[in-house]
Amino acid sequence: MSNSERPNQLFRNLNAKIASIPMVLTALVVFVGGTAWTVLYSFTNSKLLPRLNFVGLDQYHRLWSTSRWLVSIENLLIYGVISLVFSLVIGFLLAALLDQKIRFEDTFRTIFLYPFALSFIVTGLVWQWLLNPDFGVQRVVRDLGWTSFSFDPLYNSSIVIYGISIAALWQGTGLIMCLMLAGLRGIDEDIWKAARVDGIPAWKTYLFIIIPMMRPVFITTLVIIAAGIVKVYDLVVAQTSGGPGIASEVPAKYVYDYMFFAQNLGQGFAASTMMLLSVVIVIVPWAYLEFGGKKRG
Repeated sequence: MSNSERPNQLFRNLNAKIASIPMVLTALVVFVGGTAWTVLYSFTNSKLLPRLNFVGLDQYHRLWSTSRWLVSIENLLIYGVISLVFSLVIGFLLAALLDQKIRFEDTFRTIFLYPFALSFIVTGLVWQWLLNPDFGVQRVVRDLGWTSFSFDPLYNSSIVIYGISIAALWQGTGLIMCLMLAGLRGIDEDIWKAARVDGIPAWKTYLFIIIPMMRPVFITTLVIIAAGIVKVYDLVVAQTSGGPGIASEVPAKYVYDYMFFAQNLGQGFAASTMMLLSVVIVIVPWAYLEFGGKKRG
């Protein structure tokens, strides 16, 4: 076919391009435009309504000198490390067990995944009841005879974030298990046969052969977990509402409270921008690992 007969690149797959216009406009106006608008107004002293009265970095100085924000960041780091490590470890172990072609696999998979079908509000309320010292786990154990047993993390300011993390792990680990199980099922059976013939122990096969082959699955899983960590809000509200005091505050709750209760949009926008920065820190390395390596290859 001559060059004159070849369709112009602009008009190739024209129907698909026309159909994608609403999505592109939505991304540009809502996501990109909304993000730029938030960052812009974070440099203003907007209160109840946004106004372009620039104050430089004052909102950010005020943000990082507020004890409530610092507590939120500390809680997010603790919650993030716990969620990241334990979700991956428990999810992978459960997936490895289910990958052994056990009986009632479908039943177990459904049981493990079921908590993910619940909203964080429902999960938070359930675990608020379970961790209530008056009629939860502590009460049940004491009724069994261990009268000195104490387990009330949601009422102890020094460990409250760990109580919230327990609920988060219960709710989210099932999804991680399914992602890992899908990755394990994608491994060629010949690899397992070769490892057994060579006498390689199962744990070494997982650690040095299977896990490196599941790199794309792990990267995707890390991004999903990290996104859930940054935006955690409703679980905290349902369980503790940020208490005791400000002991379980998280950045998303800080943003919501300042924008809609304290009527300080500028401070809320500054906190939102810092949350956006944390998302960028997660997304950029993921994009580099996912796409940069392919281009070099």
